Amino acid sequence: MSTRIRLARAGSKNRPFFRIVVSDKRSPRDGKFIEKLGTYNPLLPKEDENRVLFDEERVKYWLSKGATPSYKMAIFLSKSNLVEKPPIPEQTKKHLPKVKKKEGEDKKDTAPKAEAKPEEKPQEQAKPEEKPKEEAPKAEAKPEEKPKEEAIKDEAKPQEEPKSENNSDKKD
Repeated sequence: MSTRIRLARAGSKNRPFFRIVVSDKRSPRDGKFIEKLGTYNPLLPKEDENRVLFDEERVKYWLSKGATPSYKMAIFLSKSNLVEKPPIPEQTKKHLPKVKKKEGEDKKDTAPKAEAKPEEKPQEQAKPEEKPKEEAPKAEAKPEEKPKEEAIKDEAKPQEEPKSENNSDKKD
């Protein structure tokens, strides 16, 4: 039978009080236990001697029989030099809030995933070279703008033409 030295809650609501017990590993926290070894009152200050009370001889006996202390009990027993202090487990970062990404950074994050394939790298490198060449003629075309009056007339005509085209489509 595997036994554990652990805490069993005995206090009322908002007034916690724990018994230090030896129990079967499979039994519930507040259920059946083999032997009561002491008490723990978390409401008392940490410096108070009566906060954690247990029978050291009985704890040594159960440890010699193979009982394993729970994490909290291992901390209490390490202060009495009965067992080694348990290692502090590494915390995951899932409890931390996520870092907000800017819209521009989202695009950057997706681009490296696409570059993972070695075949796509030469194509993507060629595309940036082609884009500046295409943009240069467009920049040259902009200085050849029409006077404002002609531009207004030209803008008005295309708006009327689609209306007439739509009307002809509806008749068919």
